[in-house]
Formats: sequence, C-alpha cells, structure tokens
Amino acid sequence: MADQISYDVRIWSILTNKRARGNTYTVRWVVAGRPFRSTHTTVTLAESERAKLLTAAKKGEAFYTETGLPVSEQARLADVSWYDFATAYADLKWPTASANNRLNLAKVLTPVTVAMLKRPAPSDFKPVAIRTALREWAFNKNARQGAPAEMAAILRWVARNTRRVSDLEKPDVVEPVLTSIRVKLDGTPAAASSVSRSRRLLSPALDYAVYRKSLTENPLRAAASNPLATPVKTTLAIDKRTLIGAERTQQMLIWIRQRPRGGTRLMPFFATVRHAASRPEEAVALLVADAQLKDGEWGSLLLHTAHPEVGRRWTDSGERRDDRRLKGRAEGETRPVPVSPMLSTILLQHIEDEKLKPGDRLFQGERGGPLALSVARRALHRARTAVLTPEEAKSKMARRIYDLRASCVTDWLNSGVPASLVAEWAGHSVEVLLRIYYQCVEGQDLEARRRIEAVLGVTAEAAGRLLVPSPRGGQSGRS
Repeated sequence: MADQISYDVRIWSILTNKRARGNTYTVRWVVAGRPFRSTHTTVTLAESERAKLLTAAKKGEAFYTETGLPVSEQARLADVSWYDFATAYADLKWPTASANNRLNLAKVLTPVTVAMLKRPAPSDFKPVAIRTALREWAFNKNARQGAPAEMAAILRWVARNTRRVSDLEKPDVVEPVLTSIRVKLDGTPAAASSVSRSRRLLSPALDYAVYRKSLTENPLRAAASNPLATPVKTTLAIDKRTLIGAERTQQMLIWIRQRPRGGTRLMPFFATVRHAASRPEEAVALLVADAQLKDGEWGSLLLHTAHPEVGRRWTDSGERRDDRRLKGRAEGETRPVPVSPMLSTILLQHIEDEKLKPGDRLFQGERGGPLALSVARRALHRARTAVLTPEEAKSKMARRIYDLRASCVTDWLNSGVPASLVAEWAGHSVEVLLRIYYQCVEGQDLEARRRIEAVLGVTAEAAGRLLVPSPRGGQSGRS
C-alpha cells in the first residue's frame, strides 16, 4: 500500500457556498497534489470534518491518495464484523486452494473467531459445538448453506456477536487472538510447527484486511511492539530419531506381508515409500503403467500426481482424496525415481499376484478402490509394535509413513549420491534438501578429512616440517 498513501497533506479553510435555498460549506484539502472536497449543509458539520483531517495530519498519519482520507478514517468506513470478513475471505480463497489448504484455513480461522467474540456464548451452546459449526460449516463454502438447524443457530449468534475487524488494533483484543494460535484447547503451548503454519495462513488474511482498508496494519507484523506477534523458531531439519535402518525395515516389511488381511497389498506400498522415497500421497496415485520394471534390475517409477486424503467435504469432486500436482512442481510436471533391483522384483511380483493391468492403480484398497492411508497407518503401527523392541516402539522411530521416505533419502545421501541428484529424485530443491537432511549425513567424515589432507597438505608430517628449528638456532615455529 506504500504507493497509495502520502504524508504530503494540505488542508484549506472552509469555503462558504452562498445559495438561494441556504448556504453550504465545503471542506477542501490536497493529498500529494491531488485535490479533494467534501460539502456539508451546516458549518458545524464542515468544521467537524476539517478538525478530523487536521488532527490526523498533526499526528503524522498517512492519507490515501485515492480517497483523500486518513488511514484510520478509511479503515473505519471499510470496517466489517470479523465473522463476515472471515467467511468472505474463506470464500475468496476457496476456488484456487487445495482441499488440504481449505481445511487448514478453517482450522486457523476457528479459534481466531472464538477469540473475537464480544461476549460468552449462551449456556446451551457447548464450546465444542461452536468450534464444529465454525470449522465444518462457516468456513466451508460448499457446506455453509446446508448447515443443520443446530449449527445454523450457532452461526447466526456468532455472526451477531463478533467484534469488528478494526478492533484488532486494540491491544486487549489482538492479544487473545494471537494467543489463540499459539496454544491448544487445553491451554498448553502448541507445537512450533503448528504455530508457524497458523501464522502462515492467518497473516495473508490480515494483509487482505489491510488491503480492504479495514485495518491500518497487520498485527502479525508488529513483532517489535507485541511479543505475541513474534514468530516462533522452527526447523525443517529431520529428527534423526525418526529414521529407521535397512535391517529393521526388512523385518517390518516381512511382518506386514505376512498379515492375514491385506498384507500382500500393503507391503509393496511401504517398500516403495521406503526404497523409492515417494511421498505416501504420490505413491497411492501411481498406475501400473507408471512403473518401468525388470526383474532383478534397476527400473524407474514416474510420479505425476498426488492424492492427499482430506475428506469429501473439502474437495471439489466430493471424493475423499484431492487430485493435486506434485509438491513444488508445475501443473503436469513429472518426477522420475529410480527403482532398485530388490524393489523391482517386489513390485513385479505384486503386479502378478494382484493381476493388475497397465491402467490399474498400482496400490489398491481391499475392494479395488484407492488404498486408504488410514489403513496403511494402522498397519505400520501394528508392525512397529510387533517388530521393534519395547524401547524402540516407544521412540519416534518410523511412527509416520513419511519417516520411511526420509530414511530412504538419508540412505541415498549417506551412500555418496550427489545432493543434486538426490534432490531431483526426492522432489526437493538442493537448498531445501540440505536444510532438511544436513544432520542426517554420516560416515563421510573420514573420507572428507583425507581429501582435505590431499589438497592442502595439512598432514602431521607437514606440521613437523614447519616446526623444525631455524638454522640460526632459534626457537621452533611455536610462539
């Protein structure tokens, strides 16, 4: 907005317009060389208007060059209730947002809206019902009009009892709002990653309120004056405790395959995530035709789509899964991934056992539909309990399916595969790859030291030569 405001303001005296039916009075002022006028029927109204302009100018307040109004006055005129603003913003973002982003935005706007309530809710509105009404209905563009009677009644009450957006400029209002994204429902601190995600989603909404002139500034950008607005420290680095080695992986894959129900279908899926570093939502989108395989030889998988599970309420198709492009890739872009001889053999056997055709999904559910990641998560949990030691089972090792992918990427890096190639296979930029996995690279220290010695000659023998006494009989090189 910097190019639309100015501090170059001149306010002239009131102009009296003499007319047969009564005089009128015009307030005149100039912003950045652009003249503005406001005519009133009484001199009192004109003087009041001029006094507001003078006060804003003396306070050093900026004026909008488009409307000529002080920033604070424009915000007052453009002000709306928080509920109306939040639902309108959710609707604005809906067409271009992924189903997962729609859901996450609703999760962020819900506690903020509760914090913006002017008064406690009636006793017959339970807190959990209010949150459900907001998250599942108010901020869901497709569902809002079909809210059941109980939810609709809650939303009508919330709409009448939320503060104005401009109230976020008051410390006693903005502090509970900022706190709401930093704590869980039980009052304990939320995880740093959760707080960071909430800020990342809420800040553009508040920027939009500034754009619409309902706010003069984004409260989340006022870190210097409000410690609650200070971003929390987060890290992208993989926690090494979540990684699982090749031997333990092998034992878990064998256990999963031997499951009486669905084991033969699930094991190849887990093997693909663990040995081809595909994201779970990418693996479930694979077709048989995407696999170029030869028994006992290196092959490849062509990843092209991601099918994250979100829920029917948040997708345009009404299906449980969203259909998205690969993470960090343009629409239609693909990513080839190498398949080791071991994984090639596993997948070929899987295709034969399931009698799959080229156009079929490579990994299917029990009834032939998409493989449900919820089923895979339960299988992983049971495999951990059965295979890992009690201490390992209590640890963070391979708690998530995604940890199998991270273990594969770590193996590639530790095998000496160039980071640029690993980044291409894993679907990262080199910069992000190194930021995520820099703590996981091991076993290369000795070779690195040998290379330094070879290039720079910094060996023990070289140090001995430096410390030989000088010909004049002086001291050695030590001081």
